[in-house]
Amino acid sequence: MLPNKLTYYLDSNRVKYLTMTHSPAYTSQEIAASVHIPGKSLAKTVLIKADGKLLMAVLPASYKIKFAALKRAIGANEVRLAYEQEFKNQFPDCEVGAMPPFGNLYNMEVYVSKSLAEDYEIAFNACNHNNLIKMGFKDFQRLVEPKILEFTYPSKL
Repeated sequence: MLPNKLTYYLDSNRVKYLTMTHSPAYTSQEIAASVHIPGKSLAKTVLIKADGKLLMAVLPASYKIKFAALKRAIGANEVRLAYEQEFKNQFPDCEVGAMPPFGNLYNMEVYVSKSLAEDYEIAFNACNHNNLIKMGFKDFQRLVEPKILEFTYPSKL
């Protein structure tokens, strides 16, 4: 079942989107394979702690974060992955690890990888490990107003 908060937000902003159901999957690469979407078009949400503040980094499933580049780009002294206990209560309508890249709905800044911004459409977790939402990147950008930065690189599989 999709969360009301996210779908209400998309519907109230007249965004066209597609929902997809898949068997339970917990890694972004497993999800991409199960729904036949290239890893570059599946957005994964990674929670970051930068100078003590919780932030969202959104990047293609097949990419990894260059922490030094992200640290420079946002002007932080310290940047690291957030621990689960630091964010699990921030998303009461989501399963842990299935947060959508809509930080604006959770009072968080969002940083998007430039490589993801090159896509016409993106897909992302819809607050659980069984559903995705696919929508136009331009609509996502309009609603979330993320900062688009270069801070990722393709991972070797």
